[in-house]
Amino acid sequence: MTASSKPLILIVEDDKALATLTAEHLELAGMKTQVFFRASNLKRFIETNFANLMLLDVNLPDGSGFTLLEELRKSGVDIPVIFFTGNDSEIQKVRGLESGADDYITKPFSFAELVARINAVLRRAETAHDNKVTPTSKLSEEPFQFCGATINTQRLEITFPDGVTAALGRKEFGIMAYLYANQGTILTRKNLIHAVWGIHADVKSRSLDQYIVKIRDAFARRGITLNSFRTIHGVGYIYDPDQKDAPEEHS
Repeated sequence: MTASSKPLILIVEDDKALATLTAEHLELAGMKTQVFFRASNLKRFIETNFANLMLLDVNLPDGSGFTLLEELRKSGVDIPVIFFTGNDSEIQKVRGLESGADDYITKPFSFAELVARINAVLRRAETAHDNKVTPTSKLSEEPFQFCGATINTQRLEITFPDGVTAALGRKEFGIMAYLYANQGTILTRKNLIHAVWGIHADVKSRSLDQYIVKIRDAFARRGITLNSFRTIHGVGYIYDPDQKDAPEEHS
């Protein structure tokens, strides 16, 4: 395994000796590690960085691991998480899994078992995203209507009202799918970027706007106006089929 292919494992544990020992064993097993002793430090890191998996203690100096995970999930961070803690009560395990964790291991544990559990969760995480076109849209979803056209989510195709069918790019599909799922709601450019490229993607608004232009042009070539898909100046976009007669703005 090359250095660039090593998975990055975040260790969130206030016991510095255990955190250091865990990091050493994981690195011997071919992984990269980053250790955090406080929830606040982890949150600052995860806002702008990608990691493959997190080992999370339940009890941290500045909060609960359960609360931390719930906050991360609500903000769209879907990193796989394994709780590791000294509390082996069934209630705690259930709460950990219900809060969005992928596994729960109690201390003391063998490092061989921990490595095996990490690898199992990483494999599941890879296959779970096999049918994802973007972070928020999948190939298995039902077709939907967008500005009079039919979007075939299984074939990545768009069929216009005149019967013409064309291939659809992944990003254009992701944008339309997210707009459709949130129709009637103003979405900021950041909302759309996170939904289509991922929460950690380094994508500028200009790139998003270029894909919006491609969508508009595809409809314009068929003589279709997009009054229900509007730019909200200085904010983002809205898809509102109930407002077809509203004046159209352009990005």
